[in-house]
Order: sequence, then C-alpha cells, then structure tokens
Amino acid sequence: MSKLRMPKISFDPEKQIAVIKCSICTGEQVAGFKSKEDGHFTEVMLIRDAKDLEKFKKTYKITEIKKEY
Repeated sequence: MSKLRMPKISFDPEKQIAVIKCSICTGEQVAGFKSKEDGHFTEVMLIRDAKDLEKFKKTYKITEIKKEY
C-alpha cells in the first residue's frame, strides 16, 4: 500500500499566510496559502481530521493557521 504524498508547494511566510478555507455548507476544509499581495489562494491539501492538519503544519513548519469561511 502506497502512502499519499502531499505535493511540495513552496511557502514564503514573507509573501503568504497559511489559511484553512472552511465551507459553512459542507464543513469541508482545505489548507493552503494566501498571497498577502493579491489574496490569491493556493490549495495544498484537504484537511479531513486533526492528523491531516498536523501533517500540513509539520511539513511547512507552521504554528498558526488562519481560518476563513
């Protein structure tokens, strides 16, 4: 059985903020990065549970993540 691998997308904390986009309708959560300059959101991974969130935080060395609805 192969492990799912998260695509390696670059993260520049000077130019981007870590964000979890949450759907108020479905509850779906997607982690990614939002540009501080123009607000463009780059989707990185689906967050299904706390384990996924921790993997995202560990991979990108993130301590704080903003939630947007």
